[in-house]
Amino acid sequence: MKNVAFSADEHLIERAREVAKAEHKTLNVAFREWLAAYAARKGNVQQYRALMERLKHIDSGGQIQSRRDE
Repeated sequence: MKNVAFSADEHLIERAREVAKAEHKTLNVAFREWLAAYAARKGNVQQYRALMERLKHIDSGGQIQSRRDE
C-alpha cells in the first residue's frame, strides 16, 4: 500500500474524523472506501456508454406520454 499526503482545511478534517468515529472506523479507512468508490465511477461510466452503444439499434416507437386522468 502506498502512502499519500493531502492538504485540507483543519476543521473539515476534524468533522470528517468525527463522522468516521461515529461509523466506528478511522478516517484512513473512510478515505480508502471513498477512494475505491471514486475510482470505480470511471468504470461505471464506461460500462454505461458501452451498454448504450450496444442498445442504440432499439427504437421505442416514440416518446412515452403520461396521462394523469387514467
